[in-house]
Amino acid sequence: MRESVAIAAVVLLALSGTVSAAPTESQRINAFFERVFERSLARSPMRQTRLGLKTQQDQWDDISERRQLEDVELVRGDLEELRRFDFQKLDANARLSYRLFERGSREELEAFQWRHSNYLVTQMGGLHRSVAATLLNRHAISDRADAEAYIARLRGVRPLMMELVAQLQAQAKQGVQPPRFVYDLVLGEAENLLAGRPFQDVARHADEDSPVLADFRAKLAQAKFSAVDTRTLIDQAQAAMIEGFGPGFRALIEELRAAQRTATDTAGVWKLPNGADYYRFSIESYTTLPLAPAELHALGLKEVARIHDEMRAIMKQVGFSGSLQEFFADMREDPRHYYPDSAAGRAQYVKDAEALLQVVKGRQRELVSHVPKADVVVKPVPAWREKSSAKAFYQNPSEDGSQPGVFYINLYDMKAAPRYLLPVVLFHEAIPGHHMEVAISHELGDLPRFRKLNSVAAYSEGWGLYTERLAAEMGLYRDSYQQFGRLAMELMRAARLVIDTGLHDQRWSREQAVAYLDANMPGSHYDNQREIDRYIVMPGQATSYAVGMLKIVELRERAQRALGENFQLTRFHDVVLGSGPLPLPMLEENIDAWIEAENARE
Repeated sequence: MRESVAIAAVVLLALSGTVSAAPTESQRINAFFERVFERSLARSPMRQTRLGLKTQQDQWDDISERRQLEDVELVRGDLEELRRFDFQKLDANARLSYRLFERGSREELEAFQWRHSNYLVTQMGGLHRSVAATLLNRHAISDRADAEAYIARLRGVRPLMMELVAQLQAQAKQGVQPPRFVYDLVLGEAENLLAGRPFQDVARHADEDSPVLADFRAKLAQAKFSAVDTRTLIDQAQAAMIEGFGPGFRALIEELRAAQRTATDTAGVWKLPNGADYYRFSIESYTTLPLAPAELHALGLKEVARIHDEMRAIMKQVGFSGSLQEFFADMREDPRHYYPDSAAGRAQYVKDAEALLQVVKGRQRELVSHVPKADVVVKPVPAWREKSSAKAFYQNPSEDGSQPGVFYINLYDMKAAPRYLLPVVLFHEAIPGHHMEVAISHELGDLPRFRKLNSVAAYSEGWGLYTERLAAEMGLYRDSYQQFGRLAMELMRAARLVIDTGLHDQRWSREQAVAYLDANMPGSHYDNQREIDRYIVMPGQATSYAVGMLKIVELRERAQRALGENFQLTRFHDVVLGSGPLPLPMLEENIDAWIEAENARE
């Protein structure tokens, strides 16, 4: 909704009665929130595409320093305007929106100070991946305008990547570079995008289309263009790839190869300028709580010990005699726990995931009053990015529901996708985890859009981990081995508290961190190394899972004690999910207010 439309809506509302009335303070501030959201959205063509919008779809985001400085000044102006609203005249929902907007804006201002400390390109993400994902996963083609916008974006990759290269060079001069191992992973992913037509000079398979050209060709076919138009558009796309996409990615590849020669093996962000302060900011940003690294480290050790004890109980259930480490080895080595490492094995994994997803879809009303309308589907991670990608991840549905949510599973290494992990990973990423949380948030019609589309790591990842336990309460794990898989994933999130703080605060080496996982986790050495590599390049993010889950469990137990037999699980979940993503302190306030209201009804 544009500003003029939002204002018009408020005016019409005021005129709908027999007596003309001025907009309420809540209506005024909601119009302000919508105006700011629309302005921010207009400054990000890539986000528009992610939300299913076709505005500015021929453009990329402006990532320049000038634009970043403009953005931070806009945030400062927004805070000044926010303070001109009378907080006491707002209704309860608008007051929460006020506080969320204020908190989010202040965090943006603080994050701005650390923007040069963030690694711009890693195996976990960066502009190189978001460019490809925007084209391949989000840029729909239904008519000629859509196709021509796709081609314009292909041509625009070169100047975009040149700006990225300049920023990487500036960071390196300040001593900000990811560890050496990152470069091979990123280079492989970038080079995969240049394999095939029209990049014969660098292609490994010159007789095949590159991933982007294959995507463009498939989308034209699905849109049913004529043969003549298809040929014309494909020729234009290949020219744009040769002139824009290819040179842009080659410039990035060249820079990454040069930077790799000066990178070190030091893993933690303590090595960066003011690294300790940056890490503390990252922890609080991800967890929404003022937690000290030492506090998180101790919590992680405690949780690891608790989960190890629960795993020993599983050992007894399945009749295994030996140490926990021997049980881990048996779970890794027994072939019955794995799908075949073949096309048929991968297809069976996806088929089984789809069948389980249908089962849990049918049981959503046991958990929430509002079952989301948006669908979720299962897809394997595309080949071009599977070597460097996470085990599994979730892609949000478009805001209008025209594109479903996607549960992506990485089947590059079938030894990293055992049968007993399939259920817990699906529950976390799809239903009742991320998909349920995100889709419900999108469908909360009475909330400002900045709240519906907000991102709060501790809330979202905490909910995802909580739902892994929830699935056990629902009886969705069929046997003790699947229960072991659930505990293995919970153990990994507990170990993340130890590892993340070990790497970035206690100055552990990469090898030391991998050794800790080898000694305490059932995963393979290779799998553990991949996990550590993730924590190294995303300082603080790994702490959000356990912190968020433990808070939700704490709040649920508090509600159960306070309400006794009047406690209803669906009502509790409705409150947790009914305000959009929240920082944990505000989620706690909501639950406490709900408990008080429920008790008052008695």
